[in-house]
Amino acid sequence: MWLLMALGSAFFAGLTSIFAKCAIKNTDSDLATALRTIVVLIFAWLMVLIVGSASTIRDISLQTIIFLILSGLATGVSWLCYFKALSLGNVNQVVAVDKLSTVLTIILAIIFFQETDNLSFKLLATVMLAMGTLLMLDKVPAKHLSAKRGWLIYALFSAVFAALTTILAKIGIDDVESNLGTAIRTSVVLLMAWLIVFKKHKQSLVKKIKINELFFIGLSGLATGASWLCYYYAVQNGIVSVVVPIDKLSIIVTIIFSYIVFKEKLQRKAMIGLALILTGTLLMALCG
Repeated sequence: MWLLMALGSAFFAGLTSIFAKCAIKNTDSDLATALRTIVVLIFAWLMVLIVGSASTIRDISLQTIIFLILSGLATGVSWLCYFKALSLGNVNQVVAVDKLSTVLTIILAIIFFQETDNLSFKLLATVMLAMGTLLMLDKVPAKHLSAKRGWLIYALFSAVFAALTTILAKIGIDDVESNLGTAIRTSVVLLMAWLIVFKKHKQSLVKKIKINELFFIGLSGLATGASWLCYYYAVQNGIVSVVVPIDKLSIIVTIIFSYIVFKEKLQRKAMIGLALILTGTLLMALCG
């Protein structure tokens, strides 16, 4: 069941990217993220009410609450570093470094959770995922590179905290129903997202958002909520080093819909990278 949930997480995560791209053509990305998180939070708490796990919140240990909060804060810090890196460096370069969070998560899962079965195959799959991710990036002309090198530090921190998010969540949801854990974590993310908006004085931009983009923000939030619920169920009940790469198959969903909706095509090098990511993911799933 957790394997199906991991695939569901990838599917909805892929849709999230498409809806988000439609939503931020004119809307500030920080504000769109904060609004989308409201939808995710509502969705998460509705699922808590549906499964009837709200009453168990009093049974959650202090340690679990702490780790859920830390997981939410790690997500927030990752976002902060990611957007800071984007403001300083080239987008393609930043995304390349940020996507290395997958590799970091797998390594941390092997270290902290002793997920060492078929270790040589897992390491091979990890290398394939890393190489595939780098090949998916287009070569950026030197004249377009930013003179500011601080973006690399922020991008690395973004990747590290994104990886820590999953590891902390794995620890934090060990003795809590997955939907409730997701709802608590999302509450922390929402608080941090709006703190970012208010800190940058962007709250007044809400009234300028177009109706169609607000609609796509809502769809993106629903897709994000569905993806998170599937993902954290899979993390709680499955093997982290297998769940994470499967979740990253969302890139295939995104590519398919990008071609259909935006007519975006992959170059040959990117196709090779995609093949490596797919092969590495399948190898990770089989050896898990």
